[in-house]
Amino acid sequence: MQDIWENSPEVLKNFLLYMQTVKNKSKKTVDEYFLDLRTFFRFMIFFKKNLDKKVEFEKIDISGINIEFIKKIKSIDIFEYMNFLIKVRKNNASARYRKTASLRAFFKYLTVKIKVLENNPVKELDTPKLKKSVPKYMTLEESLKLLETIKKYGDKNKERDYAIVTFFLNCGMRLSELVNINLKDIGSDNSLRILGKGNKERILYLNNSCLKALDNYKKVRGEAKDKEALFLSRSKTRISAKTIQFFMKKYFMLAGLSHKHLSTHKLRHTAATLMYQYGGTDIRVLKDILGHENISVTQIYTHTNPKQVKNAICNNPLSKL
Repeated sequence: MQDIWENSPEVLKNFLLYMQTVKNKSKKTVDEYFLDLRTFFRFMIFFKKNLDKKVEFEKIDISGINIEFIKKIKSIDIFEYMNFLIKVRKNNASARYRKTASLRAFFKYLTVKIKVLENNPVKELDTPKLKKSVPKYMTLEESLKLLETIKKYGDKNKERDYAIVTFFLNCGMRLSELVNINLKDIGSDNSLRILGKGNKERILYLNNSCLKALDNYKKVRGEAKDKEALFLSRSKTRISAKTIQFFMKKYFMLAGLSHKHLSTHKLRHTAATLMYQYGGTDIRVLKDILGHENISVTQIYTHTNPKQVKNAICNNPLSKL
């Protein structure tokens, strides 16, 4: 997707290259910066130049954006933009949170890094408050049911599918991380090298369930066109994220879990929850396993279940009065 921003205004292109090469942000993150800032600049052109309302917003050309134009952007303009996101674009708090983060990163780059801007118009911009919600996850019983469903209803690729789900549920990795696992990433000590967001590497370890599932899969893996990839498609090339999402949707349905609106990312949530609630994993260790930069992100997995709440109340020393 890089070519969508290669013809951007010079100041925007330089920012994106900086985020990608210096800050080591993932390609997906950089592309999101571009999309957010393109929307912002389209609004600024529309707003500042008072364009006719009949003008198609998505076709507004931002190629003329330069430092002189940006210097004219004031805090009040930013507030107008946020109002536009709410009333016209119907963006929820999560979407506005991301767009705010993109603006902060861009104007920090201009004012602090390359120092072409003296005043930061987003300095006083409040970050939208996000609703704190407990991540969706499967219970231990549902996780076991999902694995049994793959064994029972899986096709000729069931060993592969079972191994993939076992890796998800035991290691808590992201979909993109699992897809990119190579054979050489598995060490003789059962360590697993994972390349996460921003090309940051971390080491996980395969437990007995993972090793057993992996061994069963390797027995039927066959000859591969992609010699490096661990998990293969039917064409014997590296499996794609879409393929995994497709067969997972099928297994969720067969396991009677469709009503929970699960996804591969929910398997990551499940792994984290099971490690915390049943394994007693320290939150700092869980942070490293999941590859989080900040422990505050990991803390969303420290939710309690109803049984824990009930036990806590029943064990209150005043409960016997």
